[in-house]
Amino acid sequence: MERIAKRIKLTDNPFLNMYDLDAVKTNGEKFKYYFATRRKDDDLRIDTHSTEADGISLFAVYGEKKDSVVLIKEFRYPINDYIYDVPAGLIEHGESPGLAAIREFKEETGMEFTPADFGDAAGRRSAYPTVGLTDEMIATEFGFASGMPDKSRQESSEDITTVIADRQECRRIIREERVSMRALFLIMLFLNSPEDDPLGFLRI
Repeated sequence: MERIAKRIKLTDNPFLNMYDLDAVKTNGEKFKYYFATRRKDDDLRIDTHSTEADGISLFAVYGEKKDSVVLIKEFRYPINDYIYDVPAGLIEHGESPGLAAIREFKEETGMEFTPADFGDAAGRRSAYPTVGLTDEMIATEFGFASGMPDKSRQESSEDITTVIADRQECRRIIREERVSMRALFLIMLFLNSPEDDPLGFLRI
C-alpha cells in the first residue's frame, strides 16, 4: 500500500523546511501529516531512504584519568532557556562525520577532539533522534578531549558555555537540570561504565 498520496512544501527557508503530507492510514483513510527536514527537495528521505547523517553529536571524556566528560550549557530559542547537551552540529557538504566532529567540537568548545577507535562501534551509525517530527539523522562520535574551553570561535547567534563534568556533577545535572535526551542517555552510559574504561559501553 502506498502510504504517502501527496506532499506539499510549505516553506522555502535556507536551513529547515516544512512539508504537508496526505498520508494514508492502514485502513486506506487519508489524513494530514506534517514534518520538518533539512534536506533538499530532490533528496528527501521519503524518496531516497538514505541513511547519510545530516548532523553530528560528540561525546568526549576528559582529563588524565578520563574521569570527566565535556558537555555544553546552551541557550535554545524553542524553549527560551538553557539546556545541557553534548557538543553537536551539522555536517557540511562533502565532509565526513569524523572531520565534522573535530571541526564542530573546536567551534563550540575551543577544545581538541580525538576520535576513539573502537572499530565497528554502535555509536558510529546514524540514527533518527525525533522521527515523528523530522527525517533528520544524527551520527555520534565518541572520543577524547584536550585543551581548555575557549568561546572565541562561537557565532554571535550561539550562547554556549563548556562544562567539564566529573561523575558527581553528571549525577547532579541529570537530577536537577534541563537535559537533552541524547545527553541524558550518554551520561547514564558513562556513569554505568567502569572508571578505568569510561567508553566501555561502545564495545559490541
